[in-house]
Parts: sequence; C-alpha cells; structure tokens
Amino acid sequence: MNNYFDNQRILSLIWKRKYHFIIVGVIAIFLGAIFSGPTFIKPKFKSTARIYPTNLGEMSEESKTEQMLELISSNAVKFKMFSAFEGKDIFKINKDDPHYLTYIFDIYNENIKISKTQNETVEIKVMAYNPQVANDMCDSIIHFYNQTVGDMYRAKNLELVGISKKQMDEKYSELDSLIQRLNQIRIETGIVDVATQVPEVTRGYIKALVESGGNSSDKNRVKEIFNNLLKKGAEARALEVSFDFVLQDIIKIKTIYELNLNEYQKVITYSHVVEYPFPAEDKSFPVRWLIVAFSAFSAVFLALLVFLVLDYRKEE
Repeated sequence: MNNYFDNQRILSLIWKRKYHFIIVGVIAIFLGAIFSGPTFIKPKFKSTARIYPTNLGEMSEESKTEQMLELISSNAVKFKMFSAFEGKDIFKINKDDPHYLTYIFDIYNENIKISKTQNETVEIKVMAYNPQVANDMCDSIIHFYNQTVGDMYRAKNLELVGISKKQMDEKYSELDSLIQRLNQIRIETGIVDVATQVPEVTRGYIKALVESGGNSSDKNRVKEIFNNLLKKGAEARALEVSFDFVLQDIIKIKTIYELNLNEYQKVITYSHVVEYPFPAEDKSFPVRWLIVAFSAFSAVFLALLVFLVLDYRKEE
C-alpha cells in the first residue's frame, strides 16, 4: 500500500495502458464536444457597457461611483427590468409561481453583473440567449438607472416645493391681514405713511397754530391728523415695518420655491456612457474548449485511478 501512488509505478502504468488512456481521452473529448453543444447547453451572448456618474448630489461620504453602484443595483431598477422584459429570454418564468421573485432575482443576479472598475467607471455585463436582447437589457439598465435617480431627486424637490409653497401661502395670508388693518387705519385716520407724515403734520400743525388764530378748518384738519398720529401712529408704523419684513420674506421664499420648482421640472441624465453596448457576434457561454478539456482531463484522471486499483488488486 505504501507504493500505491509511487511515481515510478504510475509512469509505468501510464505507458502500459497508454492506448486505453488515448481511447478514454478521445471518447471524453467527443462526448464533451457533443454535450457542450447548443442541443444540450443553450448558448448565451454577452453585452457590456461602462458609464461614469454625473449630476449626482452629495449624499454621504461615498464617492460618486459608489453612489451610482448602489443606485443601479437597487431593487427599483431590478423591478423595472422585470417589468420591461417579463416573459422574455432569461426571464421566461411563470409570474403565478409562488416563488417567482426568488427565481427571477436569482436569474438576474446570475446573468447581470455590475461592478466598479479601477478607473472609477461602473461596468455592466449582461448575459442573454439572444444577443439583441442582451444589448437591449444593457441599454435598459442605464435608462432605468437615470429614471430612478431622477424620480428620487424629483420626489425630494417636490417635497421642498410643497414646503416653500406652504410657507409662501402663510406669508401671503399674513400680508393680506396687514394690508387690511393698514387700509382700515388709513380710512379711519387719514394716516398713509407714518414716517413721511409725522414731520410734515407736525410742521403744519405748528404753522397753523401760529398763523390761523385757532379757528380755521385747515387747522382743525391738521390737528385731527396730528391727534390720530398720536393715537394710531405707533400701531400704523409697526404694521408698516411688519409689512416690509413680510414682503422681504416672501421674496426670499419665492426665490427658493422657484429654484426647487426648476429642479423638480428639469429632466437630465445622471450617467455619461463611456462604452456603449452592442449585440455580440459570438457566444460567451458555454466555453466549449474549456468544457472539452476539463472532460478529457477528468476522464483520463478517473481512468488512472481505476487502473491503479485494478493493478493493486491484481498484485494481491
């Protein structure tokens, strides 16, 4: 038993059984070539694309490429792919199957590979039975990625638009209340602009006292406005200041509102295609020479083990 795997013995056995090994090898090559053919293994074609991230905002400490990798590998993109290619090519699965999602996710992960390259691009590799379908799937992944990112940003911008709109409506409501109260004071008292009227009314009132002898209608009117300024001037001035502040707030909020609305309405892409996919001319799977070579090696190795056992038992 100690010399069971002796090198000299193995070499001697191989030379002794060389024709057997040749026959086994030839048969293995022949069978490997047959069983690796399209009759038994349906060939698949590969389509490849490489893209750079663009127009992505800051979300975390991840790089833009890592952000793209997370988003393009998300379930949102996968479900869009399932819907677009339902029942086609590699996705020919009965949707009524209770394990439909498990199967289709396994198929997706097996045939679609997305990774980051050393040059910070994202590489997409798709395997499908039809080369045109593989190409279309590659294109669709890029399209659905752009769509998913756009939807995500639009949802956030729509939220900000809603917040700005609500703030703006509240400020307009406050402005309307100030206008109503100011108009009421102006009608009742004749006070139009406190800052302008105070020095003019005071000057007119003093002049009327000096020149009119205390009985003219002008003096009475000036005195009335002067008294109204004493009674309502402070309130009117406070309302005017509040009006100016609210108006400034509205201008600021409206600027933010319009910015968010523009961001919500714009339609842009979030990737720059470096390498466009195209329908492959040659299959990528299976690699027949590799299957044939492995079959031949395995068969010859197994034959060697069998012959060694037979040789050992013969000696016993």
